[in-house]
Amino acid sequence: MWPGHKGGRHGEQWRRVHGQVSFQFPVALFALALIPLLALTYVSLQRRRHRYAVRFTNLDLLANLVDQQPGWRRHIPPVLFLAALTAAIVGLARPEARITTAREEATIVLTTDTSGSMGAFDVQPSRLTAAQDAATLLLEQLPPDIRVALVQFSTEARVLSPATRDRELLLGALSSLRAEGRTALGDAIAFSVEVGVNATQGGGDKEGPLPVSILLLSDGANTAGVREPLEAAALAADLGIPIFAVALGTPEGTVRIVDVLGNVETISVPPDRETLMRIAEQTGGQFFDAPTAEDLENVYLEIGSRVGYETETRDLSYLFAGQAGLLMLAGAAFSAFWFNRFP
Repeated sequence: MWPGHKGGRHGEQWRRVHGQVSFQFPVALFALALIPLLALTYVSLQRRRHRYAVRFTNLDLLANLVDQQPGWRRHIPPVLFLAALTAAIVGLARPEARITTAREEATIVLTTDTSGSMGAFDVQPSRLTAAQDAATLLLEQLPPDIRVALVQFSTEARVLSPATRDRELLLGALSSLRAEGRTALGDAIAFSVEVGVNATQGGGDKEGPLPVSILLLSDGANTAGVREPLEAAALAADLGIPIFAVALGTPEGTVRIVDVLGNVETISVPPDRETLMRIAEQTGGQFFDAPTAEDLENVYLEIGSRVGYETETRDLSYLFAGQAGLLMLAGAAFSAFWFNRFP
């Protein structure tokens, strides 16, 4: 775990299954107002029954009858019937839940800029360390079945880890990142597309896009390589591979370089937000701006929730209908067993 890392708590947050209930016909819920009215009616009838019993003239016979009365048991069937009616009304409102669950099959290519500008300190403790922290957080919160490949790029792009579920291997690869060289952004995108396609054992699925996403983090403009970034992004777009592009750093970011004569020069290294934004738009992904380490962690959490989890809507009407039926059967059974009547 990197110094200052605090992602474990957030990771647990995304490992949970989330659900949000809504109703297709919420107007049906107004019928629930009948439940308290029926309950009050039942209480009123019970009190009236008690008053009639008190007026009974033969007190000795009354005492014998009271001893044989079922007491609290007589209230159970009506309560069960009211509960059944409540469940039935809720079922008529057609409840449905949006359930967030972990994806079973997907590959994420984590493509990280390691050019010399990643040594800038406008993002604390440095751009590169912040990227390592955020990547660690992402690996912790992704479902274990998600495969992750790690690509690093500076003057050229290379694979630090092929697509794997081995988080320890990926964490070890992350620890080897060093900030040096120029920025071959276009080559990195094309290389990441190739890594993603290979991870799907050839890809080319004609029935839909590849189950691959690229998480691209960069902090500078394209200054090396043979491919232009948008040209490479077109490859991803053709294969249906979205690129989630993250611009790390601020316009005020600078690094100090030493030339061959030993002279020290301070140069400005602002992120190329416009290019990254166009890459994300072209591939159907999304652009994120991360001027601070905290922003970067939040971005990675959001991206992880999108590519590692999926949301589906489930109809819950059958659950409430089943509960209503069971409650009615239970009420009828108690009534028949205790009082020899149905219901």
